[in-house]
Amino acid sequence: MSESAISDQEFALFQRLIYKIAGISLSDSKKVLLVGRLQKRLRHYQLDSYSQYYRMLANGEHPEELQVMVDLLTTNETYFFREPKHFDFLRQHILRGWRGERPFRVWSAASSSGEEAYTIAMVLADTLASKAWEIVGSDISTQVLDKARQGHYPMTRIDGIPRPFLSKFCRKGVRSQEGTFLINAELRARVNFLQVNLTQPVTADVGLFDVIFLRNVMIYFDNDTKRRVVSHLLPHLRPGGHFIIGHSETLNGIVSSLRQVSPTIYRKE
Repeated sequence: MSESAISDQEFALFQRLIYKIAGISLSDSKKVLLVGRLQKRLRHYQLDSYSQYYRMLANGEHPEELQVMVDLLTTNETYFFREPKHFDFLRQHILRGWRGERPFRVWSAASSSGEEAYTIAMVLADTLASKAWEIVGSDISTQVLDKARQGHYPMTRIDGIPRPFLSKFCRKGVRSQEGTFLINAELRARVNFLQVNLTQPVTADVGLFDVIFLRNVMIYFDNDTKRRVVSHLLPHLRPGGHFIIGHSETLNGIVSSLRQVSPTIYRKE
């Protein structure tokens, strides 16, 4: 099945559907991507057209398939220590004065397959020593959350992890696991992964956080969706807490209750 097998009208149906569910604005240039990721689902159900697949989703005949579609259409590009200046700021400015009267809590709100959450965990474990800390990682995709919970990655993903952290927090695979590495069990136990749709009010009892990372996901949202997402997260940020976004993103015109302390780092008054 090729790109020509989906009409503009059919593609528009999926554009509206993924926007309604996940707030993602799928541009017209993503038609090839959509076909490449969904054509196997048509084959699976022996369907002849994308209209049939859409009707199946809309009619609720296979409710679990809606999550499969979301998993396939959401982009999950991530890697360890991505945009490292954020982790330098976390270590040097946020954690330096932490006294440890209670657990230090961080939310990786678009955690994908877990690299960001485990990067934060390495920094906290290395900096806070015996002080208590907790991390929540969340994503809309159940598929990437399963990968995140396993903490098992190909060796090609080690780029960016400082060598001391590799020896301290990672276990190299042997025999059948050769060519992979595993985040150690102690670190994995400190990270709790949850499914959260950021475009909807947060119903999970996630509590309050000292830092919220929301990086490299708002580039897929229009301004209305950005405002909605940020409004759902800010009640869970402690006063004085930090809100960190990606280097290609901005909160200008999106929120007024955060004070910018650097181009992509904000603080709640």
